[in-house]
Amino acid sequence: MNYSDRAFIFDMDGTLVDNMRFHNEAWRTLIEENGFEFDEHKFLVETAGQTNREIIPSVFGAVSNERVSELALRKEELYREAYLPHRKPVAGLVEFLDAARDLEIRMAVSTAASPANMAFILDGLELRKYFGAITTAADVKHGKPDPEIFLISAANVGVESRNSMVFEDALFGFEAAKRAGMQSIGLTTVNSAEDILRTGTVVEVHSDYTSIKPEKLIAKYLPL
Repeated sequence: MNYSDRAFIFDMDGTLVDNMRFHNEAWRTLIEENGFEFDEHKFLVETAGQTNREIIPSVFGAVSNERVSELALRKEELYREAYLPHRKPVAGLVEFLDAARDLEIRMAVSTAASPANMAFILDGLELRKYFGAITTAADVKHGKPDPEIFLISAANVGVESRNSMVFEDALFGFEAAKRAGMQSIGLTTVNSAEDILRTGTVVEVHSDYTSIKPEKLIAKYLPL
């Protein structure tokens, strides 16, 4: 059956790859080497899904645009160096993407990552071929929980928001999907299933993709 009028929209970090602890350690190094204290839980809760240009002023205060760019570059270099030896897709992801592609489901990536980090994952793991649209921090004015990034992705693959489903790991991401009028599947790479379900905006929660079937998701949540 052809499902080309349905879309799956994926966050990247923590959703396609289980890499958030490497981002956190990069932030820890950056923050501490600049003389600030790092509260990991507080940082995760307050910044998940946001862009670097939103995160850096909230941590470092009023700094110039040049300094924001400098700090962001340093952080991403730290992250990529640390994660490279561990880089791999979440279990079952490639099989899930293959099955969705066979059904002609439109697929997109919506990530707060920089273009360089997006390429590091999607090209480094040969995942780009699955996605008809890729939206990064460079393409939006506001990070999650603003729905902008998901709305742009749906429009770019030519599917209505109500016929699109989001795959996410972050609480702000679930809120962004809700504001975009989209249902969400939660991944427990960062938050517990209990915390994700407590949001009241997620229809299913999984630890990976091994037990998820695209056609069953469509039939249950996006019926034709």
